[in-house]
Amino acid sequence: MKKSKWLTLLLAFGMFAAACGGSDSDTVEAVDDAPATDTTDDAAPADDVDTDDVALSQGGDLTFHMITHSDDGPFWSVVKAGAEAAAADVGVELVWMPGNNDPGQMVVDIETAISEGSDGIAASLPSPDQLVGPLQEAVAAGINVYTINSGVNDYQDIGATTHVGQTEFIAGQGAGNRFNDLGATHVLCGRQEQSNVGLTERCDGLKDTFSGTVTDEFVGLDADQTEQINGIKALLEADESIDGFLGVGPVIAVNGLTASQDLDRDLIIGGFDVTPDIIDAIEGGDIAFTVDQQQYLQGYMPVILMYLQATNQNTAGGGLPILTGPGFITPENAAEVKALVAAGTR
Repeated sequence: MKKSKWLTLLLAFGMFAAACGGSDSDTVEAVDDAPATDTTDDAAPADDVDTDDVALSQGGDLTFHMITHSDDGPFWSVVKAGAEAAAADVGVELVWMPGNNDPGQMVVDIETAISEGSDGIAASLPSPDQLVGPLQEAVAAGINVYTINSGVNDYQDIGATTHVGQTEFIAGQGAGNRFNDLGATHVLCGRQEQSNVGLTERCDGLKDTFSGTVTDEFVGLDADQTEQINGIKALLEADESIDGFLGVGPVIAVNGLTASQDLDRDLIIGGFDVTPDIIDAIEGGDIAFTVDQQQYLQGYMPVILMYLQATNQNTAGGGLPILTGPGFITPENAAEVKALVAAGTR
């Protein structure tokens, strides 16, 4: 029955939010959340409310828009899979609008969602100077807005209900501590986008906790991996003291490994986020760790949150962001995550 499914989703989300909403630890190892199994509802509905009829009708006419800087690469494909799974679970229409790292396109997409009368917008915020205003217009139009992935510093100014993601500065701090423990002395922090504040915050967090030297550089887009590898190699060749590389994304981290191997340089390498390639490299001992922000949750949870707000006036977070990370995947736990990565959910 849909009533039971609706109650299960509500209970499961409530248990998850209580567990993660107040956490900002930068030392938590990545673990797989066990699904909630207790679906008992102690409070019986009022006699005059037909909850089956309500559950059957609530989601069918809702349309949510997810507007991100996605390039539909390995990271964002998992976000999309989570969003589509949630939309199917609660019976709503999801409009996926990838901006391909173009804030101007995201502005157009936000304006389109507003004009179409969206029932909820979940948006990433890589360029706040361009995107805060349009999202404020969405809120002014009566649309529930959630920021996801990037936007933790700006969601309150927008008037968004909450933010779903990780605190990028804290994630970078955790990476810095890892490099300290691994014995690095000079880390190159390579960025794959020039104007994405979240990536800059990752490098800033690294600088905050790492006890050695940090060189922070844009080295080329993921879309041109040959150029990116050559950019990393040029910086490594220019400074022989660099003994560590942090790629602030999964593709750039693996390309950092390729660059070091091409130069026969033995580097301590860390990354961000999860793809099959980076998991294989970690399992093989070539990459030391990756920071896991659990991007499937960043797609799944906003859809459930928008649905519950639209149909039951529920909100979560209590004014604070809902954190999906950071966790860390290392050679010790890579095998446990690998099967889920292959399934497209991690």
